Amino acid sequence: MSDGIAIRPLEEADMPALPGLLAQLGYAMPAEEVARRVAAVRAAPGHAVLVAVREGAVLGLMHLFLRPAIEKPPEAMVQALVVEAGSRGTGLGRRLMAAAEDWARAQGQASLALTSNSARSGAHAFYTTLGYETVATSVLFRKAL
Repeated sequence: MSDGIAIRPLEEADMPALPGLLAQLGYAMPAEEVARRVAAVRAAPGHAVLVAVREGAVLGLMHLFLRPAIEKPPEAMVQALVVEAGSRGTGLGRRLMAAAEDWARAQGQASLALTSNSARSGAHAFYTTLGYETVATSVLFRKAL
């Protein structure tokens, strides 16, 4: 597009922007921890990390992965999606989701799914406008080990 935004795989030069984007999503952590997690994701087969960039500035981040499953069809999953606060409402999230759908199709997947915190009603409305439907609700349980 003529707005100069490119959606592409994450590059090392993009790393300094990630802690700020993740904090906007509600996951504040030091840059070293972000780097450790990104390295683990990038090393895992069936994962992709995409960024939306304009003139070297990272405006959005997305993590996708292939989820094999026994009880449901295998599919691609959006694990994380965040658009920089100043770029929200510009269509950038829509473009990232379109890139996610393209990635999923390229991986031979018949569907793309995601989960979203129940408090994120704005995000839910956004996904609905893209044709996503609520198909289940669940509660996350965790035990510290």
